[in-house]
Amino acid sequence: MSASRKVVVVTGASQGIGAAIVQAFRKLDYAVVATSRSIRPSADASVLTVAGDIGDPAVAQHVIAEGVARFGRIDTLVNNAGIYIGKPFTEHSAADYVTVMNVNMAGFFYITQLAIAEMEKHSRGHVVSVTASVSDTAYSGVYSALAALTKGGLNAATKSLAIEYAGKGVRVNAVAPGLIRSPMHAPEVHDALGALAPLGVIGEVSDIADAILFLDSASFITGEVLHVDGGMNAGR
Repeated sequence: MSASRKVVVVTGASQGIGAAIVQAFRKLDYAVVATSRSIRPSADASVLTVAGDIGDPAVAQHVIAEGVARFGRIDTLVNNAGIYIGKPFTEHSAADYVTVMNVNMAGFFYITQLAIAEMEKHSRGHVVSVTASVSDTAYSGVYSALAALTKGGLNAATKSLAIEYAGKGVRVNAVAPGLIRSPMHAPEVHDALGALAPLGVIGEVSDIADAILFLDSASFITGEVLHVDGGMNAGR
């Protein structure tokens, strides 16, 4: 592989926003390391797929090690893997909590540690995490406590890491989506969900992918949480 060709790792890459992110980076000729529990091998020689639970530190280690072995470097990490369980707060079970924390928090922690360590070797890199607009703006009737707990934590960590690694050439940003047309929401509720946003429409997976590509190319932006939510964060 060319020494100048960039390499991106994308978690939660098998469908929805994750699959759109993989496609967007491939259009820019990035090599891609794509991981999720259910991901299958790719016919594209520039896409390495690694199946596994991203909350497992051994899986995170395998993803980064295989990416470096195959492509020689890691330039960008997109922490896209995430899970949402919508229930009233008092109805969440201990299993709900463990499941959400495993994907949203452990899934960020282990692979981000490893990716940044690899980026430090080359004094360059970018970490961008997909969080959630509901982490900053709560809406009556939308059960978002666990999302706010985990994705809000990632927003805070984004700013902390951006400052910690600013002097080492590593940028850290986040994209906070609103309601997006993806497998997370049943098609029959898309129109109703779109009505919740000031712009009056539901977002597309390409909107999130475009925002990530923008941040990846914006060399003077770090510590930013970019809301891509149809205006929900601004108010209603």
